[in-house]
Amino acid sequence: MDPTERKIAEAILLVADEPVPSNLIAEVLERSAAEVQEMLEDLARSYISEARGFVLRESGSGWRLYTSPDCAPWLERFVLGHRRGRLSGAALEVLAIVAYKQPVSRAEIAEIRGVDSDRVVKTLLARELIVETGRDSSPGAPVLFSVSDSFLERMGLRSVADLPPLVSFMPDAEALADMEAKLSPGV
Repeated sequence: MDPTERKIAEAILLVADEPVPSNLIAEVLERSAAEVQEMLEDLARSYISEARGFVLRESGSGWRLYTSPDCAPWLERFVLGHRRGRLSGAALEVLAIVAYKQPVSRAEIAEIRGVDSDRVVKTLLARELIVETGRDSSPGAPVLFSVSDSFLERMGLRSVADLPPLVSFMPDAEALADMEAKLSPGV
């Protein structure tokens, strides 16, 4: 097989989100299935001999590129350290509570939100947006949480003192009266 056909096979394997049967690659390249099978086996051997960051393996349903197993510790560090998924509404609520009330315990967070927040706290700890900052002196000595330096950095703040005042998020007296009227049963 010529280098262009190898390149095309690699490109197909890179974009495929499922294992690709060798006969499918053979159809695209207009080659025999045996020739493509041999080329894929050669590619797999070459990736191993070149100590690449990826390997090519044949599974029951086709061929697929995988990360090299010996890179696992660094990949784990990369994935866990750079995960940038969106935060849920619950996570944003807990983060705001911690930012404005810190240091704060899980029980205080649950009291403010009105629901258990243990799972959300664990998520924020895993994402390094909050940190444990000691224990309260109350019975049971609950763990206290504060926002992390990583939180401040991501928010572009020097300290929590740079957070906007809570009063700017509060409705004015007229809006409160309207809400109260809507929630009160008619007399």
